[in-house]
Amino acid sequence: MTTKFLAAASAAALAASGAFAQEMNFNRIASFPVATNTADGSIVGEETSPEIIAATADGLTLVYTDSPLGVVGMIDIADPRAPQGLGVIELGGEPTSVAVVGRRAYVGVNTSESFTNPSGAMAVIDLDSKAVVASCELPGQPDSVAVDSIGSFMAVAIENERDEDLGDGRVGQLPAGSLVLIELAENTAQCGTQRNIELSGLADVAPEDPEPEFVDINGLGETVVTLQENNHIVVVARDGSIVNHFSAGSVDLYSVDTAEERALTFDDTLLGVVREPDAVKWIDDDHFATANEGDMDGGSRGWTIFNKDGSVIHESNLSFEYAVAKVGHYPERRSGNKGVEPESVTTGTFGGTPYIFVGAERSSIVGVYDATTPSNPILKQLLPSGVGPEGYVTIPGRNLLISANEADLIEDGGARAHVKIFEYQDAPASYPHLTSDGIRQQNGAPVGWGAISGMVADADGTIWAVNDSFYALQPTIFHIDPSQTPARIVKAIPVTRGGYPAQKLDMEGIALDGEGGFWVASEGRTDRVVPHALYHVNGDGEIVKEIGLPPALMAVERRFGFEGITKIGDTLWMAVQREWKDDPSNLVKLVSYNLETEEWGAVHYQKAT
Repeated sequence: MTTKFLAAASAAALAASGAFAQEMNFNRIASFPVATNTADGSIVGEETSPEIIAATADGLTLVYTDSPLGVVGMIDIADPRAPQGLGVIELGGEPTSVAVVGRRAYVGVNTSESFTNPSGAMAVIDLDSKAVVASCELPGQPDSVAVDSIGSFMAVAIENERDEDLGDGRVGQLPAGSLVLIELAENTAQCGTQRNIELSGLADVAPEDPEPEFVDINGLGETVVTLQENNHIVVVARDGSIVNHFSAGSVDLYSVDTAEERALTFDDTLLGVVREPDAVKWIDDDHFATANEGDMDGGSRGWTIFNKDGSVIHESNLSFEYAVAKVGHYPERRSGNKGVEPESVTTGTFGGTPYIFVGAERSSIVGVYDATTPSNPILKQLLPSGVGPEGYVTIPGRNLLISANEADLIEDGGARAHVKIFEYQDAPASYPHLTSDGIRQQNGAPVGWGAISGMVADADGTIWAVNDSFYALQPTIFHIDPSQTPARIVKAIPVTRGGYPAQKLDMEGIALDGEGGFWVASEGRTDRVVPHALYHVNGDGEIVKEIGLPPALMAVERRFGFEGITKIGDTLWMAVQREWKDDPSNLVKLVSYNLETEEWGAVHYQKAT
């Protein structure tokens, strides 16, 4: 037998044994803008917001609530890569949550006239005719809806939410909320018998006003209920009796970013931060996971796995927030208020592995955890959701994960609200593209990054990059190794002036000086005393020379300055973002500066049409 044949045979044997098998990953395969979900496009110009989402048993149809429009929307995902809108159904109130049993959707609808006179209904929708076939009154304003695994009963959190403009926005405010258990009769459109389960008198914060937030049901028919503002959790048996109730507790956070100063510092301490969990999901009959969004008194920036006896099995602490910061999704403007803000959580078993999915509302990201060992879940991926992930549904039979993302940026001309579809694949993870994993600050906190605005390639194949004025107090040059997947930031160099972080920079371009240093172009905005300028920065990040624009250019400047820089020979060339005062409407400047003669020049280029 030849050596070549032996090698081929060995490779075949290894492949058959699975040694060459590609790791399974979730990858995004489609996005559906819910503003297009009408045949005549009548809602394209209106605010839309998919929040809570469910799927039919066959996994072919999605049903989501849209509170601003007062509708439930439907999406055909027979081909998950090409989702098709099935239209919307008006409900005459604010839909808050949805669950699907067979070919019917059960939608909690808030019909309250005021905070002091809450009301609601359970709308029953036939998914084939797209008609509301029944509506039964509820004892107050519904928030979360869940159905047990066999479709025999439904749990509804009657929140009766508080008026945040009264009493400093705190509980308690009556009337109190409760839990409603509704029997679901087979082959009937009616809701069935209701039982109202009082939850008052259990929590320590405001026992008279439980304000239940989220519900889920395990295989034993037990309902877990979060009382978010009360920082309390209740487990209710199938017969309505209280199995257990306990405080959600608190955590101590060290090396956390609490200042909204446009810098990723992670150098503060928060002690006794209450979890105040929002979403909750059973992992098995004994354990459930909570997304600790927080509200009145905190929010622990992470998520927790509890045993129903009240013991904590796993606490993520800051590990989730740190992971988010490493991939550039940390929301600096929320540092003083709940950070990444985990709000949603769901579970699902894919390829024999149980997973927990944690959505960070303010970071537009989803953490994927292998929960094979509940006491030690392992972060496997971070997925990019739409803006403001709110609700999730898993369809393991079709290898699909769905996220509903509530933020619609129509007023700002930004991205519209979307439903995102991810597939569990035998393929490489396509996200993230860049991470700072592998380096850290002296206190062990991550090196966060964001607002990358300019890049230049080095001769060794690495990349140098800068951030822009969003991180005004933390101007940084990043050294990136793109040979890895994802590309990795291997060094972060603070840009300094006199040994202190440089102020009033809007770095939009970077070029190598050929001597181990850099030339940086700052866009400038003179109405905010931010100069248009060129900066010579040494390899340690210290500014060694600043070059301002000459009077002739300053006389015609506008706020839109340099957006890029390159060095050709002895000349620096800078691209100006938009027309200045002396430019024709279709022409923009390329500005030059000769490092030897110190002469300025400019040429025009035509904008693309």
